[in-house]
Amino acid sequence: MEQGYAVFLLLGVVLVLIDGQLIYRSGRGYMSRAYGDPEAARSMTRLATVLFHLVVLGLLAIVSIITVQTGDPVKDVVVKLGVMLLVLALVHAVTMMILGRIRDRQLQQQLADEMAEEHRQYEQQRSVPPQTRVEAPVHGAPAPRVGVAEAEVDPTQVKTIR
Repeated sequence: MEQGYAVFLLLGVVLVLIDGQLIYRSGRGYMSRAYGDPEAARSMTRLATVLFHLVVLGLLAIVSIITVQTGDPVKDVVVKLGVMLLVLALVHAVTMMILGRIRDRQLQQQLADEMAEEHRQYEQQRSVPPQTRVEAPVHGAPAPRVGVAEAEVDPTQVKTIR
């Protein structure tokens, strides 16, 4: 039984490492589209991959101590590997969902930031003070004298245009 245990652990660790590398490499490209910054995408993917490895290696250790009695040591290892592959597939799917949620949140944050910036620019354009100009005198009011300084202009003679 010791030989079957060692074979199971060796095959299990190799499968976990291969799947972890697939998640890391694919996830890095997937996340870089959302973050735009390759370093941020790499860091987030690395964190998710480390979590994946810890969870799956812990499950591998638990599955390794389960005793399977089929009467044939090779079949015992195959049954354990089958269980481990199902667990690996489940954790792989969960990791993909986590990366997808992280990516979606990042994209939503970028969209919210863009909308806030557009709103800020719109508000800045709206808050520009109206231009003031002097028009012809109002009917019945005396015409301003030529050479009068602007400080002496009668406010009833000034119209603002918006």
